[in-house]
Amino acid sequence: MNLLRQAMVALALVVLAQPAQAQITVLDTAQDAVSEPAQEEGVGGSAGSAPLVAPSAPCGIRPMSIARMSWPSAAILAEIHARILKAEFGCDTRVVQGDLAATASSMGSTGQPQVAPEMWINRIADLWNGAMEGQQVRNAAPTYAEAQFEGWYMPSSLANSFTAAPAAADLAVALPQLGTDGPLRFISCPPDWACSIINRNLVAAHGLSEIVEIVEPANRLEMDRLIAEALNRRELFIFYYWQPNAILAQLDFVAIDMGPYDEAATQCLADRICADPQPSSFPSDSVVIALAERVFTDMPAIAAYFQRSTLPLGEMDTLLARLNQPEATVESVADDFVAQRVDIWQAWVGTLP
Repeated sequence: MNLLRQAMVALALVVLAQPAQAQITVLDTAQDAVSEPAQEEGVGGSAGSAPLVAPSAPCGIRPMSIARMSWPSAAILAEIHARILKAEFGCDTRVVQGDLAATASSMGSTGQPQVAPEMWINRIADLWNGAMEGQQVRNAAPTYAEAQFEGWYMPSSLANSFTAAPAAADLAVALPQLGTDGPLRFISCPPDWACSIINRNLVAAHGLSEIVEIVEPANRLEMDRLIAEALNRRELFIFYYWQPNAILAQLDFVAIDMGPYDEAATQCLADRICADPQPSSFPSDSVVIALAERVFTDMPAIAAYFQRSTLPLGEMDTLLARLNQPEATVESVADDFVAQRVDIWQAWVGTLP
């Protein structure tokens, strides 16, 4: 009797165990359907062997947010990266409106947006340093291959008068030999811009005060107009400008070598009353591709892409010049770059697995 009772209890335990085991099996199958393809006998292995683990999507399962700042170069970069990430990595990208300070603050506190392709960190040093200290954001790479964004320029027609690349240190000797009537015009920036003070002091530092006439336009529009008019008249002149900018790609100019950077000299050059101005190049600026920290930890292939995505500054000048063409848009310029400059961006992508 005891034996019969024990047998019946054992049978009941077996029956009760079956639905629980079936439930676990169903849950495992459901998970496999979402994340890992089921492995069948004869396909990638034999029955009972360990299932193959499918690689995760390079960008994860959520859309990747890319900040599109309000100025044209940053907007173009945001659209370019969105297109390449979608086409080459299969990423779901979202381009979101951004602002330098607001984007840095948001990335430092929430990790969103995940990418800011053109972050001028010197201008938001406190916000950027705080985000870095909080380990929420990281510098992936320089946005541009060059770090010098300001300088002096001359038209190629004037540069051809020099036996070597024109240098600011040679202007005091070279310019009087051109035989022009009176001083050459130096088109500086508006008087309420900081660069106007620096340019005045640099003119004195290079001994050009009696050789050039400094012209300070009222605003940016007048500045561009004066440069274009002087070029159309085939005038010999010098001017200050900055990059990235369309005008340097649209017109035929040559950069003047400003010499080495001297921090002490630069501090005096920025002073309205500089007792002893000394030559120096303009200070470099830090412009970086900013990534949320979790892009590095969760999406290493995408982080590696951005670490390779530095763009030649002259290429951006060309893109901005295209944007000035009739009916051009940021989106159309980005489309053209992706279609026509595979020679540049293919190196960013690298070798996909």
